[in-house]
Amino acid sequence: METLPLLNGASPSATSSTTLTLSENGDYAPVKSFKEVKWVFWIETMKMWKIAGPIAFQIICQYGTNSFTSIFVGHIGNIELSAVTISLTVIGTFSFGFMLGMGSALETLCGQAFGAGQIHLLGVYMQRSWIILLASCFIILPFYIFATPILKFLGQEEKIAELAGEFTILTIPQLFSLAINCPTGKFLQAQSKVNVLAWIGFVALLLHIGILWLFIDVFGWGTTGAAIAFDITNWEITLAQVAYVIFWGDEVWNGFSWLAFKEIWAFVRLSIASAVMLCLEIWYMMSMILLVGHLDNAVIAVGSLSICMNLNGWEAMLFIGINAAMSVRVSNELGLGHPRAAKYSVYVTVVQSLFIGLVCMVLLVITRDDFAVIFTSSEEMQQAAAHLAYLLGITMVLNSVQPVISGVAVGGGWQSLVAYINLGCYYAFGLPLGYLLGYIADFGVMGLWGGMIAGTALQTLLLLIVLCKTNWNKEVKLTSERMRKWGGQDIGTARTNSGVLISC
Repeated sequence: METLPLLNGASPSATSSTTLTLSENGDYAPVKSFKEVKWVFWIETMKMWKIAGPIAFQIICQYGTNSFTSIFVGHIGNIELSAVTISLTVIGTFSFGFMLGMGSALETLCGQAFGAGQIHLLGVYMQRSWIILLASCFIILPFYIFATPILKFLGQEEKIAELAGEFTILTIPQLFSLAINCPTGKFLQAQSKVNVLAWIGFVALLLHIGILWLFIDVFGWGTTGAAIAFDITNWEITLAQVAYVIFWGDEVWNGFSWLAFKEIWAFVRLSIASAVMLCLEIWYMMSMILLVGHLDNAVIAVGSLSICMNLNGWEAMLFIGINAAMSVRVSNELGLGHPRAAKYSVYVTVVQSLFIGLVCMVLLVITRDDFAVIFTSSEEMQQAAAHLAYLLGITMVLNSVQPVISGVAVGGGWQSLVAYINLGCYYAFGLPLGYLLGYIADFGVMGLWGGMIAGTALQTLLLLIVLCKTNWNKEVKLTSERMRKWGGQDIGTARTNSGVLISC
């Protein structure tokens, strides 16, 4: 055992008077006093936000391309707002969830390989994921081409379905950008190269707002202009990330390799497990938009709910950033063989995320009569959105904890377990309950959303139980086995050969 001063962001005054005991391999020793708890909390906070801050900012900027598209379209008319929201929320979320989920396999593999010192594997994993996701685009493509009949079959109003279908076809180029974007982003996140992602996202958002203004307000292209702007912005982000990897990738990028085609079916299986876990979460809220479309006065019902979901999305993007950071932290620490560091980072992040969620709920309730004016000029739509504010606040609190635990699941490779939990809580409990309250009990949007919130609450509770019962020493052993399976070395061997401990 050795005693070392606090590192990684601790204040100078702290390092002069406070020390923590580390084990021989650099992991934390058991925390035994309140003072040690405070300093572990401080260290892990600094480590987590060093990664989560830029990632969250980048994801918020990327989400802003969706949100500002809806904002600009919303001032064209209510039908246009509902149609574009249906397209982005139903078809767009369907494809984004699947592609992001398939790419999330890299969070497990790249993060653990990077932590174990096997950085030569990262580029191969990314290229393998490119191949798989490009093939997946052609599987998803019919949903874009036949969006209008699909939405009509699902019960959407005819005018909304037709306009949404036209918008969806025009966003096909954005679908193919995801096949490159998702793996490249995970590749950079695993190395904690997150500042470049933040800058790319910020510049792209500013350009997107300018393009929307030009195409919609100046040229008068309406929803067609919004779709073209959406495509351009997403390809800007993708090409910028790829250029950074190829030209500034240092020793991690070793060029294109035929190894990307090796073990591809085994990689597909892990990618599908990741996709199922994430898609079951993302599609859950998407299904609510579809069900609301069957209610009376569908334009107002869909529009008001879409405003709430849009606002909720801004907060959710922050926690998806924390989710990604949590995946990086956990996978890196498990790759390094640090079970306590992985565990402590999880506990600290859950506490902080819950606090942020509560603050967001309070702010939303205070502004419940005013927030909808950003998205629409219709007073009827604004009143309908304000009526849903309290449910939105509860959703924000639940969404503050659940993504963090999902990030732990990806970092630890628990995708299959979480997929089963999501399936049961969301689709066997929450969705039927929402349908009963919304349609049978005739509570409308309030009942539908309330039932689905109950499903999210149950899922969060079960994930917390799983988290509390996790054996982190066992997770380190499983990580070592996973590295050997995917063509790497044992964790201990990798560290010996590299001669360096890689830390976040």
